[in-house]
Amino acid sequence: MEIKKNVNIYIKKDIKKIEVVNDDIKDFALGKVNYILIAISFIVIIIGLALMAGSSSVPEYYNPDIFSWRRIVFGPTIAFLGFVSIVFAIMYRKKEGKGGK
Repeated sequence: MEIKKNVNIYIKKDIKKIEVVNDDIKDFALGKVNYILIAISFIVIIIGLALMAGSSSVPEYYNPDIFSWRRIVFGPTIAFLGFVSIVFAIMYRKKEGKGGK
């Protein structure tokens, strides 16, 4: 008889552990800081794309601005840095204190 009681107590302890684990599952995969960094990265990408925008060249009129440094080098570089920063924002983890978990 005592063996069954011990088994029941052990099962109850495991159920409590399972409930605690289920509470952790409700958390989001990314933290608030991650979402803020992702939003900033999207803004950087939009700025890079805006820097690449401009009027085009048509057969009637040649526009030398299509080969400007801003549209060929600077804009794509800013957009690329935005994409790289999104990867960083997704992988970023807040550093924990020395005694923290």
